[in-house]
Amino acid sequence: MMLRSLRFASLSLLVVSLSAVAATSHHSASKQPSLTWRGDVTTARGMVTDVAHAWTRSGHGAVVVEPFNTASGIDAVLDGNADVGGSARDASRFKAREKALTFTPVAWDALVMVTNHHNPAQNITLKQLHDIYYGKITNWQQLGGKNQPIHLYSVVSPGDGVEFSLRRLLFGRGNQPVAAPRLYVNVSKLEEAVTLDPQGLGVSTLSGAHADKKLKMLSIDGVKPSPANVADGSYPLYTPLYLTSNPADPKAAEVKQFIDYFGSPKAQSILRQHLLLPYADGTGLASMADARDARVANEVGRMAHNGPTAAPGATYAAGVANAPTSERTLQARQRLAARRQREAQEKAMQQKAATPAQASTYTVKSGDTLWGIAHDHHVSVTDLRHWNHLKSDTLKAGQTLKLQAN
Repeated sequence: MMLRSLRFASLSLLVVSLSAVAATSHHSASKQPSLTWRGDVTTARGMVTDVAHAWTRSGHGAVVVEPFNTASGIDAVLDGNADVGGSARDASRFKAREKALTFTPVAWDALVMVTNHHNPAQNITLKQLHDIYYGKITNWQQLGGKNQPIHLYSVVSPGDGVEFSLRRLLFGRGNQPVAAPRLYVNVSKLEEAVTLDPQGLGVSTLSGAHADKKLKMLSIDGVKPSPANVADGSYPLYTPLYLTSNPADPKAAEVKQFIDYFGSPKAQSILRQHLLLPYADGTGLASMADARDARVANEVGRMAHNGPTAAPGATYAAGVANAPTSERTLQARQRLAARRQREAQEKAMQQKAATPAQASTYTVKSGDTLWGIAHDHHVSVTDLRHWNHLKSDTLKAGQTLKLQAN
């Protein structure tokens, strides 16, 4: 009886002690100011939600996470309705208000083209991607899929971080009109639509789409989206994820601490779990960005735009969706038909021109990379690895590579 009483007393003391610790921890955290984060769905689910939980558990104040889209987050921080914003793009030069904010890059993500998991297509080139958004490629058969129309999905706001970043790469400006009549409020809703449509196509991110088994992420020029391929720059559609803040915010000091927390070992571990690359681990990507942009521009054949021009295919697609019988829609259809006829004639003429013979081998020089060799000889990295039985991308000077199948 005495032993049972002692055990009960010890257990009661332990419960009281744990309760006291929990109360002290809760009281300590409650003293910390709470923060409100608002921004795009991509940044929220890719890193902010889990990092915010870790931040609070470490003894800081609560973070209210309100995911929606980039524009809503930026506006909320500017108007004082949120302390921190999230964005998959930097400040837009078309919006003067955004210059008042600080955009802090905290991670690297990959822009990925997603389709339904039943779609047989596996790969898309940058040129094909450009032409799809421009309204020139409209059938999956042109991408190795079935003879079916491509249903291109997009986010209604061209200022959305993911949409803006992709259009800036493909067209030179993020607010370029595109041939995407199926519009959604954010990337999450776009993904839901694609999972229900075997002919659907849209842009998301690696951190957001990788866990959804109903989505298929297409390779770009034979390179799969992955943290490793983002880190070495071989996957071309990489982009920073930003936290936005207002220096005039009354909680500016706490906001800075929260943003700095993303560089901590705990936060970086969370980023990697979501297939993100911590920004500090990819600093070389920033210095490579100009060369990457020039390479993409060269491959898609884009030129700098000197005004708010719209793709004929985009104008026609939007007209069909909104006013199919209007005079403007009919005129757009005529311009589009004339353009396609002219392009077909130009292509036929180019095919008649003599083309130089493709070299069969290449001798590796110091500083060469597998991606650079593939690009210069118009072959894919995947084919180079297969033809030369390579298990990694490591090359040695003097090594001879086959440039075509036997």
